[in-house]
Amino acid sequence: MIRIKPRAPRRGAAAHRGVRLGARAPRRPRGESPWGDAAIERPRTRRLRRALTLGLPTVWGAVAITYKLTCPLAQQHGLGARIVTSAVFFAVGTGLIVHVRRALLRELRQLREVAGAAQNVLLRPLPPRVEGLALAAGRLSATHGASVGGDLYEVAATDHGVRLVMGDVRGHGLAAIGTAAAVLGSFREAAHEEPELPLVLRRLERALARHMRERSRAEQLATGQPVNGATASDSALAEEFVTVLLVEISRAGDVWALNCGHPWPYRLRGRAEPMVGGDPLPPLGPFPLPAELPLAHCGRLLPGDALALHTDGMEDARNAAGEFFPLQSVLSEAARTQPVSPQAVVHTVYGELLRHIGRLTSDDAALLVLRNDRHRVPSQQAETGRRARTMS
Repeated sequence: MIRIKPRAPRRGAAAHRGVRLGARAPRRPRGESPWGDAAIERPRTRRLRRALTLGLPTVWGAVAITYKLTCPLAQQHGLGARIVTSAVFFAVGTGLIVHVRRALLRELRQLREVAGAAQNVLLRPLPPRVEGLALAAGRLSATHGASVGGDLYEVAATDHGVRLVMGDVRGHGLAAIGTAAAVLGSFREAAHEEPELPLVLRRLERALARHMRERSRAEQLATGQPVNGATASDSALAEEFVTVLLVEISRAGDVWALNCGHPWPYRLRGRAEPMVGGDPLPPLGPFPLPAELPLAHCGRLLPGDALALHTDGMEDARNAAGEFFPLQSVLSEAARTQPVSPQAVVHTVYGELLRHIGRLTSDDAALLVLRNDRHRVPSQQAETGRRARTMS
């Protein structure tokens, strides 16, 4: 399962097909609960609604029975009497259907409010600006009706620089939400606590392993299998993995990264240029991380440059003819307009993606774009030397 608030998205293909735009959460009226009316409801109101739900159908039925038993017109067999009787019962039936429909729509609206609040807690809206960086993000879930799935992203302004994570859980949809939540929760703490990016990655690895152990134990208990024994679910969980891209942007604009099987980002500077930092590490899950985790220096973001992080659901999307989505070309086209607008890039990419596939996507697709709005950039040699001294 794009979060933008500065202006409402135009009602195009992205607005109609479930693309979630995002930045800042919408302002709610004073006194309204952030979780929606379904989460906090007074007991008296709840009892009243329940009484109406049960009482109104009873009243409608009582009216129909009373008419049939007591009204003299209902006892006659003439054509006029039958028409009147049919009209009465048609009105009663229509009233019951309308009442049930309104009750179901109200329950559906409340469930959607609660589900939307829960999804925003997991993949919460990003702020429009962080430490001189303009942000915009988007997500497209392969599960109909859901705005989150196996893709994850987060941005944290820390004492060590602006840190980002972009990840992709094996699989998609609601089944991958638990794993995505475990990785995101660990990053939100480790990004602020750990002084170096490799230590953050170690924390993510431990959190994922702990989540897999707890999930395996829960599945064994649910199926009645011995907890300490090896089961089919253990082998299935052993095949699950998460690709992760950890990025740190220094005050000088240098981009440092640790890549665990994830696509490398693009730098938008008039066109889209891949920012490759060498061979990636294996994804988290199947194999332990190596003892040494060298940071990759991917390049530098000058003022006005933008960085685009994505999941493989973007580049792997195909149309009916089997052609892959040309993500780099679309990003290059969107980056020609200067200055690069993260919101416009996200809208453009998702609009072209939906037009390319022409149907509901078969995989989750997430995109995160940030622009460097800092006016002064220190010398690269000084910043690189400071980072080297820190790593040694």
